[in-house]
Amino acid sequence: MNKLIPLFIVVLLFSCQNTAQVNKKQQDVINAKPIEVPIKNGKARAYFASGCFWCVEAIYESVKGVEESISGYAGGHTKNPTYASSNTGRTGHAEAVEIIYDPKIVSFKTLVDVYFASQNVTQVNGQGNDIGSQYRSIIFYQNETQKQIILKKKEALAEALNAQIAAEVYPFQKFWVAEDYHQDYEKLNPNNSYIRNVSIPRLNRFKSKFPKAFLKENH
Repeated sequence: MNKLIPLFIVVLLFSCQNTAQVNKKQQDVINAKPIEVPIKNGKARAYFASGCFWCVEAIYESVKGVEESISGYAGGHTKNPTYASSNTGRTGHAEAVEIIYDPKIVSFKTLVDVYFASQNVTQVNGQGNDIGSQYRSIIFYQNETQKQIILKKKEALAEALNAQIAAEVYPFQKFWVAEDYHQDYEKLNPNNSYIRNVSIPRLNRFKSKFPKAFLKENH
């Protein structure tokens, strides 16, 4: 038995060291300088994480001025994340969406309003029954103006609700596009039980309380 104690200590120290290295890598992501994605063909890009990306993708595609919503991964410290690896919670990545939009029709500020209006703003590490760091809420900013828009909205919500707002605020670094079968999942799989019982009700709750002037008709 005594021979096992030193081995246990070695394993414990290695585990602690590895955890510390991972934490440092993740902290480097949080402290990094934001990368700004240039406007291309009149379209800008914004990045959000808010639970299952199937749900968030559909929500943003119901908004006027949003041309496309793409499911993927962002916010972590590893390269080439996948659905399987992000679900381990060890990559730092969250399920996220890339929003391609026309800034002449919809502003970044409105996209942030959409973000908070379509989620439980106080739930940490998840939305609904989707629990885990891969489902945590993150808003990514590309410049100081966007950062201040996000922080002011968080502050106003916290004051109005007298509660802590769970969304993390990260400098945007890179968006990794998810596997093909995740794209337009709600649209292509309307009879899927998760889509029927979780995704569509979440979309409808959002649409019922968000100003209709900002929503596409018959979406």
